[in-house]
Amino acid sequence: MKDNNYKETSCRHSVPLMSWDFHYLYLNELKSTFADLKKVNEISDQFYWNMEDLKIEERIKNEVVLITDLSLKIIFASNGIRRMTGYKEDEVLGHTPKIFQGPATSKIVLEEIKEAIQLNIPFKKTLDNYKKNGETYRCSVDAVPVYNLKGKVSHFIAFEKEVKSA
Repeated sequence: MKDNNYKETSCRHSVPLMSWDFHYLYLNELKSTFADLKKVNEISDQFYWNMEDLKIEERIKNEVVLITDLSLKIIFASNGIRRMTGYKEDEVLGHTPKIFQGPATSKIVLEEIKEAIQLNIPFKKTLDNYKKNGETYRCSVDAVPVYNLKGKVSHFIAFEKEVKSA
């Protein structure tokens, strides 16, 4: 009788191991998001951006955030970059977004992006990019120039996500 009571009690108070795994993954995701937001806030403070207009807090959870300087060198990539491309942040820092392009990347779309950047206007484009392992993926890019308090463009910020083919 005591043995049955023990089993019943222990089952009532135990949590399946899978739920611990889920919580661990979720906690790591939260930590990554907060770390990304902290880095973006530091960059924002350094260059005097208005963060509210960019809505980064809302978007960083579901999209990859890339920040480039005026020469289009990547100065920040959110942790989601690894899931989407296979590259770690430190592997893309200092490179231009060309690191993700290849033969299947539309030259027409690249020209349209180049023109938008030269004109300092926002753009939304979808193009074929390449992962670190050479595999292609459809990438939706929503990019905007970022202005400092003096009204001059200081950086570009792109919100990217993989688009599943239909």
